[in-house]
Amino acid sequence: MTNYTRFVRTALLLLLPMMLPAADLTIDHVTVAGKDLKAMQSTLAALGIPTEYGGPHSNHATEMALTSFPDGSYLELIAIQPQADPAAVAAHYWSKRMQNDAGPSAWAVRPMDLAAEVKRLQAASVAVNTPVRAGRARPDGVRLEWETANVGAGPNGMFFPFMIRDFTPREQRAYPSGKPTTQDFGGVARVVIAVRDLQAAARRYRDAYGLPEPVQQDDAKFGARLASFLGTPVVLATPLNGQSWLAARLEKIGEGPCAFLLRTRNTRSYRITSESTWFGIAISWLNTGKTGWWLGFE
Repeated sequence: MTNYTRFVRTALLLLLPMMLPAADLTIDHVTVAGKDLKAMQSTLAALGIPTEYGGPHSNHATEMALTSFPDGSYLELIAIQPQADPAAVAAHYWSKRMQNDAGPSAWAVRPMDLAAEVKRLQAASVAVNTPVRAGRARPDGVRLEWETANVGAGPNGMFFPFMIRDFTPREQRAYPSGKPTTQDFGGVARVVIAVRDLQAAARRYRDAYGLPEPVQQDDAKFGARLASFLGTPVVLATPLNGQSWLAARLEKIGEGPCAFLLRTRNTRSYRITSESTWFGIAISWLNTGKTGWWLGFE
């Protein structure tokens, strides 16, 4: 065995624990919640990001629009249907976030084998709900069907990502017009999750997905101490002090996604309001004054 072969084998053995969990953290979509879907679409349009109307859900509570990307992931805007059933809205797991125009609210992953991932998480002592079937009709009449399984004790996708599996072709769900909504961004790169206790939250992720210790840093502009699990899209964020926007958000909204980062392809036309460097990677933030929440790209 040559020295090079030994090096490659050693590197693979070191990387394998990160690579395997990351395979089950492939982002399907991320969710932005609010009261008024048209207003949310207008906000993104003002930033230069187009959306497509996706239709009402079958729960009599919500409707959605989306911006899909070439890698198959998408940014979902979810809001209350104009003629929604008040009881259905009140019972919805994202009701508080929609009513408070919370912006980033949840995220979903698509594991290679949902049933196997349910068993793996349960073996790791992580609570997983029995998969629930759902769907919606697109404006063009195409019927979409899928099932989801919530992970953890909290509402869908607010700490751990919920899992989703399609019964109808996934392309019909991700690409309503048959192609990505935009080519300017490659996909959703990272999900930033606001937490009160960084160490406890990191330990929960490590236990659930077999992850190594995260790397950490402070970002004074973002107002947070960050913990990133390299090789995954997960970034945890806790307030640097009690006066930060993140502390106020945790008080009002609770733990859960607070920002999303997209993967850049062609962003020269987008207005940048601030920049950061996270774990050696340059981060550009879009005009958050217009969105009311943090959306950026790397």
